[in-house]
Amino acid sequence: MMKKTLSLAFGLAAILSGSALAQERHRERPPVIVSPDLAAPWVMQLAGPNARPVVYPRQAAQPRAVYQPRAAYQQREPQPVRRGIFGESRVQPAAVRPDRPVRSQIEPQFLPQMVAYETKEAPGTIVIDTNNRFLYLVTGNGQARRYGVGVGKPGFEWAGAHKITRKAEWPDWTPPAEMIQREAAKGHYLPARMDGGPENPLGARAMYLGSTLYRIHGTNAPWTIGSAVSSGCIRMRNEDVTDLYERVNIGTRVIVM
Repeated sequence: MMKKTLSLAFGLAAILSGSALAQERHRERPPVIVSPDLAAPWVMQLAGPNARPVVYPRQAAQPRAVYQPRAAYQQREPQPVRRGIFGESRVQPAAVRPDRPVRSQIEPQFLPQMVAYETKEAPGTIVIDTNNRFLYLVTGNGQARRYGVGVGKPGFEWAGAHKITRKAEWPDWTPPAEMIQREAAKGHYLPARMDGGPENPLGARAMYLGSTLYRIHGTNAPWTIGSAVSSGCIRMRNEDVTDLYERVNIGTRVIVM
């Protein structure tokens, strides 16, 4: 009888101890965090009867950004098509074409400068190299002052040796009859005479060569320096011909080659 009583006492104590231990375990279990999207009954069963679910509040849906095409691509006008011997090509609108600057300066090598120049000619002599578009004023000691020039176009080249027989500031211009007829055939009508001035094609100064119709003179088209465009005369920039004009005298020897 005593053994049965002790057995029952030990059994009851074990049951009470297991129940207390289970309750202690339930008390130590951390809270279960359940998302609103996962609040299904089977999820709650996993948490146990004593779980304290923590549910985060549902956030308001953020509006999605709507794609807007760039204005530059919404409406694009068709470009005109140019047909040529190489097929079709798109013509760039004039409004976006890069501006081409008007040439108003000559290349650096045609600016006045002192250079080495070996020659047998005496100092003060002018030597004009028409092939390379240079005029040399010999200064001696193997040096010369070099200027860029414009020369006669094809068919109007010439060579020879002359002297300066006359000098003029802002000279007037009387085109030869042959030039007037030649230009009239091209549709260009020249005046019989033009007073000196900035609009005059002879420019600021002129140095006449012997009894010929040729001159060393300025120009109101300085971008032609370095080119073969004249009717045989030697062109210089107005500032350059003025500088040369002050350095030479009547009787100066001029060699054109």
